[in-house]
Amino acid sequence: MVEPTLHADDRGFFFESYHQRRYQEAGLDSYFVQDNHSKSGHATLRGLHTQIETPQTKLVRVIEGRVWDVAVDIRIGSPTFGQYVGAELSAENKKQLYIPSGMLHGFVVLSEEAQVEYKCSGFYDPASELTVRWDDSDLAIDWPLNSPVLSERDANASSFSEIIQRLPRPTAE
Repeated sequence: MVEPTLHADDRGFFFESYHQRRYQEAGLDSYFVQDNHSKSGHATLRGLHTQIETPQTKLVRVIEGRVWDVAVDIRIGSPTFGQYVGAELSAENKKQLYIPSGMLHGFVVLSEEAQVEYKCSGFYDPASELTVRWDDSDLAIDWPLNSPVLSERDANASSFSEIIQRLPRPTAE
């Protein structure tokens, strides 16, 4: 979780939503090549998505509304493989979620609508994308709602057990 330094007064606020040198000093060493922006209505759930052959690190923030944002570790051999991290991101709290490559990512809108922006370290590659069911029992994500609004792709997503064989394996050094 990243919490930028906020400078607020009676005029409003200012903060740096990204500062490469500061992020590198904090151990978040990514080079971003693409920014994405989505607007979604209440209960819309986008995810869980990842790219295998062309993985992406992401830096996610909300500029309007509130979402519950989730990252699931799918790096074979990782001590946190199959575990998730969830955080409420909002325009009000200005928190950001840094998601390393090798993670599934998804979010659900908690407010009437939300706008989400995120930086990506790689370009979108639909041929490399995997989609996993948001409610997969193997992942046991504690989503804050039971009946989200889903795209057709997300509604027909694979189970976690179905995609495990497609995940990259660590290389021996």
